[in-house]
Amino acid sequence: MNLSFFDQFSSPSLLGIPLILISMVFPALLLPSLDNRWITNRLSTLQLWFINLVTKQLMMPLDKKGHKWALILTSLMIFLLLINLLGLLPYTFTPTTQLSMNLALAFPLWLATLLTGLRNQPSASLAHLLPEGTPTPLIPALILIETTSLLIRPLALGVRLTANLTAGHLLIQLISTATTALFSTMPAVSLLTFLVLFLLTILEVAVAMIQAYVFVLLLSLYLQENI
Repeated sequence: MNLSFFDQFSSPSLLGIPLILISMVFPALLLPSLDNRWITNRLSTLQLWFINLVTKQLMMPLDKKGHKWALILTSLMIFLLLINLLGLLPYTFTPTTQLSMNLALAFPLWLATLLTGLRNQPSASLAHLLPEGTPTPLIPALILIETTSLLIRPLALGVRLTANLTAGHLLIQLISTATTALFSTMPAVSLLTFLVLFLLTILEVAVAMIQAYVFVLLLSLYLQENI
C-alpha cells in the first residue's frame, strides 16, 4: 500500500511510450488562440486581463532593462500554473512533481540571469560574493559560502516546487484513502475526514497557484540582481 501512494508520481506510458510530453503540451491547448478581431469574446478578454495582470506583477521589481524578459517569465508562469492546477484533477499527471523537469526549467533560466550579469556588469555581479567591510580573515570563508549559496539557487527552486506539490498530492491521497476505508465502518468519522479532504483540496489549489508565482518571482529577483 505504501508503494502505491507513489505510483501517481511515475511518468505515465501507453504501449511503452512515455506520455509526459502530452501532459505538458495539453494545458497550452486549452488556451484560446488570439485573433485579429476588434471585438473578442469573454474568454479571450479574461485571458488578456490575466496575462496583463501577471506581467505587471512580475515586471514591477525589474528595471526597464529586464522588461525584455517579460514574454519568457509570463509564459513560464502560465505554463506552471496550468500544469499545477490540471494535475489536481482525477486521472491526471503533474509533470512538476518530477525534480528532473523542475531542474530543467530552473537551471537554464538561472544560468541565463547569471551570464547576463557577468556580461553587462561583471564587477557588480562578482561583488555580491564578498560583502563590503568584511574582515580580512573571513574573506575566503565568505566567498566560499556566497558561491555555494549562488550555485544552490537552481536546486532550491526545483526542490521547493517538487516538495510542495508532492506533499500536497500525498496528503490528498492519504486522506481520501482513509475516507473511503472508514465509510463502511464509521460514517461519522468518514464524513469528518471528507470535510478535511475538501479543505485540503482548496488549500492545494492555492499552493499550486502560489508555487508557480514564487518560482517565476524568484527568477525575476535573480534577474534584478544581475541587471
